[in-house]
Amino acid sequence: MRPTATFLDLVRSIDSGNAPAQLEKLAALLTAEPPSRARASATLRHLEALGFRLEGSALFAAAACAFELAAAIDPHDPPHWRRIADAARLRGFIDHERWDDASAFVAELRRRDEAGCALQEIAQGLLQLGWEHECRGRAEPAVQCYRLAYALNGGDSGLVTVDGDSLSQKIRNLRILQMNALAEAGRHEEAVALHESTRSIVGLGPVGIYRLVSARQEAAERHGRYHEMRPGRRIADPALTFLDGPIPLTSQPGTLDAPPQYVAFFQDCLTFPRSNVVLHGDRLIYDLAAHPLSGVADIKDGVNPDQIMTAVWGPGRALVEAPAAINEVDAGLMLFGLQSRQYGHWLLEFVPRMLCFNGPACPSGLPICVDDGMPETHRQIIQLMDARDRPIVTLPPVATRFRELGLAPVPAFFPFDTQPGLPIYDAIWPQDILAAVQDRILARLATDGVDLQHTRRRIILSRRGFAQRQLVNEAEIIETLRPHGFEVVQPEQLTFAEQVQTYHAADIIVGSASSALINCIFCRPGARVVALTHESPEFYFRGFTSFVESSGARLLFVRGTTLQAEGVHPMHANYLVPPATMRRALEAVTSAS
Repeated sequence: MRPTATFLDLVRSIDSGNAPAQLEKLAALLTAEPPSRARASATLRHLEALGFRLEGSALFAAAACAFELAAAIDPHDPPHWRRIADAARLRGFIDHERWDDASAFVAELRRRDEAGCALQEIAQGLLQLGWEHECRGRAEPAVQCYRLAYALNGGDSGLVTVDGDSLSQKIRNLRILQMNALAEAGRHEEAVALHESTRSIVGLGPVGIYRLVSARQEAAERHGRYHEMRPGRRIADPALTFLDGPIPLTSQPGTLDAPPQYVAFFQDCLTFPRSNVVLHGDRLIYDLAAHPLSGVADIKDGVNPDQIMTAVWGPGRALVEAPAAINEVDAGLMLFGLQSRQYGHWLLEFVPRMLCFNGPACPSGLPICVDDGMPETHRQIIQLMDARDRPIVTLPPVATRFRELGLAPVPAFFPFDTQPGLPIYDAIWPQDILAAVQDRILARLATDGVDLQHTRRRIILSRRGFAQRQLVNEAEIIETLRPHGFEVVQPEQLTFAEQVQTYHAADIIVGSASSALINCIFCRPGARVVALTHESPEFYFRGFTSFVESSGARLLFVRGTTLQAEGVHPMHANYLVPPATMRRALEAVTSAS
């Protein structure tokens, strides 16, 4: 009985102050006097309890030793104890953030003749640990846990994080968050080093640091040619009209300083289709990112999942991933970029550039370069806007180097999104530019024989085919309006010419405040537009008013009841409008006509 008593005395005496020395004594005792087969089970239970107690005190290396002692005396399943010991030892390295030691230990485990299921079991524990660090806002330990799990598992296969991501995607997402924070603090070099440590896992190339400049700045530094066609100017603040009177807006009003309109040319530029990024030497030409108001912008360029490169933005500089492959193009005009395939962005951000490309400073013969997957209506618009019969070149989603690239600006400072924590930025569009677009397209359609007569149609724009910003009781509103001569139109089912013809002929247009209302830039002066929307006071009320009323139409907002769904951006929430409210709106616009 004496050896057993000594064994229990040692087990009970072990604490944080003496664990290494007492465990050595325990190992010596078990070596000198191994337990009989009859007592092995009880001894294993004591060692297991000891190991768990030491883990609970964050003494993971000591716990690993206790489990290894169990492996040495268990006649039936030593691998079970070794797996527990390995997991504890690895946890100890992680707990003390000894990442190099943890990596070396994982490599050692991989070299052993271990069954894959055993390694995956340890990796699963790392996934849970990584998630716990994530929930506490500790990004780097979380990344390291996921990285070690990836290495232990030999890749993504068979492992999914708690929230459903693959390991490589999770590491990429966390690294982007970390790099953003470093870049915003001006610590770009640290962000590069962080990216370098895990980029092979996520399949990304190296990143470079680029100084942000506008096209005008780049040309002023003698790196290109810049021709200003319309100077910067002050534009009018739009007057908003709501059915039930003014409301206190919580959005940030867009600047009334419209940027100059120009065409600029630069040689030897590296571009990324589906992105606005233009690399020129060690500079990145990007008017929005170089704008004095750029601090309000959450620049999603290089972050969206359909893009071909990764970018991280900070004040004055950005990190951009180097491409794995590059196509070469002799020369072209840039009409590709972030969200170019989305109709609202296309009509407001991209189409007005054609006015600059039509100008005398832009040489004939240069092709217009666009993104792949463009809807047919986009091409129809280019052909109507183009005064030079330029060829259209579709760029595949591969980095593209231009020997010479022509640029023109977005007509307003228009962030894709607003920085978290700041009021939504409500961009105001210059009516002179949009009126010029209208004039050009209407003149071309008239020349092509399109009937643009005023037929006094009353139309309601259906949004049945869209999941976001949807009028959920659309059918009820349609039935409310039908007796008053309204017909239903789905713009996406029409050619672009038919869309312009429909809007230009109408007296009254009712529709959700969405991209379909952007076509109201082709309305006839005096037309009435009723924009239905959710009740958020953060909505883009100024922006919609500025572009709709550029045609001479008058805009009335009708705010419905928001139906907010989890995970949906508040600006894209669905809503409903009571029929009685719709009847009041109709009375308001008809009595004012």
